[in-house]
Amino acid sequence: MRLRVAAGLAAALFGLAAPARAGEARPFVVYHESWLERPATGGIATTLAFMPPYANIVVLSFARPDLVYPGALDIGGTGLEYQFGGTILREAIALLKRGNPATRVLLGVGGDGYKEGWPAYDPVAAARLVADLGADGIDLDYEPPRPDCRPPAEAGRIVCASDASWRDLVRRTRAVLPRPLMLSIPVWSVGAYGEGEFAAARPVSPYTGVMLDLLRSPEAASVDLLSIMSYEAGPQFDPAQAFRAYRHYWQGPLTIGINVVSSIPGDDWSLPRIEAMLSTLATVDDPGAGAMLYAALQRTSDGSPDGRRKLQAICLGLGLGACGDVLP
Repeated sequence: MRLRVAAGLAAALFGLAAPARAGEARPFVVYHESWLERPATGGIATTLAFMPPYANIVVLSFARPDLVYPGALDIGGTGLEYQFGGTILREAIALLKRGNPATRVLLGVGGDGYKEGWPAYDPVAAARLVADLGADGIDLDYEPPRPDCRPPAEAGRIVCASDASWRDLVRRTRAVLPRPLMLSIPVWSVGAYGEGEFAAARPVSPYTGVMLDLLRSPEAASVDLLSIMSYEAGPQFDPAQAFRAYRHYWQGPLTIGINVVSSIPGDDWSLPRIEAMLSTLATVDDPGAGAMLYAALQRTSDGSPDGRRKLQAICLGLGLGACGDVLP
């Protein structure tokens, strides 16, 4: 009876109905901040090499879209801010994957700090860096400063100034990143709102519906995973509703994003809320549903849970194994 109640609650929250099958690994994306990694003289001395096994997709954060990569593991012009060279970074990745063979490591490109370099985006250089590091793909974090999304016109579809750019970025990236290399995208909190049953979803922002054109396009088939940036969206935002909206358009792996520090009042990502929400998500028959954390190494100054503690809370909430493993 308790399982049926949980499954019913999950159906109401996430639009899905049945309990998950045991033993299926869910996607757990974790951003690893290069600027917070400790100095190291070898891969064994990094935190990256010891990411816990339940964090099965690790994103190196962040490379510039217009990165300069001459080869030979010279990462000085890439935008990555590790306090060691590419040789040590490659060694750390190899050690991580040796201990956790199922973990995939992606190169995060873009992010909030690198919004200006996209006109000179160099996917060839990014793909070469991925290959030289022994990584597994690219996380394409394009955050257009002015998406200029407009409400549905007569055709009933939102149109954004960034639509063509999104399709072009995905197409060009996949052209130099053949599968099984991975292409993931962090997507805006309200990016699947604005149409149909989600036309009145709140909050409304300039980014409402910003991902819909890409999700309907042929280029969507080139993407392997979406992570909803479910934070910094304010108290009106409901992550479960956003999950349902994205799931309406996208059937691949999909994660709910959780952050460590928020600047928005009411943006509650406390440990009890994380575990309760993800425990509900884990009861549904959707093994592609998971979580994302931004970011692993983040510390807090007010005594609230930091990235390491939230890593464990997500693990517990999703019902994964080895949740006692702690990032050093």
